[in-house]
Amino acid sequence: MTEKNGVNNNWRARTQMVRGGTSRSEFGETSEGLFMTSGYIYPTADSAERAFKDDEDRFIYSRFENPTVGMFQDRLALIEGAAYCRAAATGMAAVFTSLACQLNAGDRLVASKALFGSCDYVCTEVLPSFGIETTMVLGTNLEAWEEALSKPTGAVFLETPSNPGIDVIDISAVSELAHAAGARVVVDNVFATPILQSPLELGADIVAYSATKHIDGQGRAMGGAILSNDEEYLEDNLRMFIRHTGPSMSPFNAWVLLKGLETLELRVKQHCENAHIVAAFLDGRKEIKRIVFPGLPSHPQYELAKKQMSDAGSVITFELDGDKERTFRFVNGLKMIDISNNLGDTKSLVTHPATTTHQRISEEGRAELGITDGVVRLSVGLEDPADVMEDLAQALEG
Repeated sequence: MTEKNGVNNNWRARTQMVRGGTSRSEFGETSEGLFMTSGYIYPTADSAERAFKDDEDRFIYSRFENPTVGMFQDRLALIEGAAYCRAAATGMAAVFTSLACQLNAGDRLVASKALFGSCDYVCTEVLPSFGIETTMVLGTNLEAWEEALSKPTGAVFLETPSNPGIDVIDISAVSELAHAAGARVVVDNVFATPILQSPLELGADIVAYSATKHIDGQGRAMGGAILSNDEEYLEDNLRMFIRHTGPSMSPFNAWVLLKGLETLELRVKQHCENAHIVAAFLDGRKEIKRIVFPGLPSHPQYELAKKQMSDAGSVITFELDGDKERTFRFVNGLKMIDISNNLGDTKSLVTHPATTTHQRISEEGRAELGITDGVVRLSVGLEDPADVMEDLAQALEG
């Protein structure tokens, strides 16, 4: 076992991003140790028996726990201000696990309609196949939430800001309604990151992340995380579900993501600064029919975004004045910005949601969410924003 060295829970946030959760071995390494091992040895058979009975605190198997994964969990929990964190192999593993571990056949889930395509699939296809009733609502409509949560509910799931429409949902108001209905609230906080928004402070019970996005931030490693202060949820639902179903994060990915956490705040702040500049450039251009960015006063939930987020994030969604052919001509005309369905990367990335991340949703469903053939999602990277704007301009004019 390793021993915690020099960890102070009173350190400020940026210090926690660099040092929080560090656990050093007897070798005294400066960088976090990478423990690439699937299993662990026991001094005696009696020790193994005690470990499997939870009578002895030790590592058993890396599907359960691993020193490197443990450091990632501890550090992210400190940054989030959560009592605990459990890592997962991917963001979708985190989302599915956060819900599936607490819902049984006959239970009820209420979720926002504005979801990432795979999240929508989990809520509308996978969980109902297990006998879980799912009700989908327009997330920005509090009356719709109130009506849906007027009867007992097991869990509530929402993204804010949402992907790709960047709807901003009132976490506090929805959480109050959900708790009155007996539900735990799960918030996918991937667009905001723990730097810009703290759902647990706003009343949510559980936060889920795709660490693949801003937490890694450099297109290297997959990962997910589930965070909460609810001890009952951890012990009665989450811990054994993860242990026995195996959505585990690899030690190598955890090590890469630890490195990402060290610079997360610095990168996110620059992402936001660049996104503000690019959004102002795009706003009002004749080729663009509509732009959605929480940092612009034109955003439908601009005041709410200012209230529950410290900045607007790195993603801009806009609709070109034209059809799919016109939109593809713009996307294909970009010379520097890459076409990719990832986001939160140091490189600026663009995708066409209607034919990629949300292609499985019906045309009617996409229309309700404002995902037309002209909609483009832009993740603003860390390049000089002047180069990003020049690339966008030449593609728009082409």
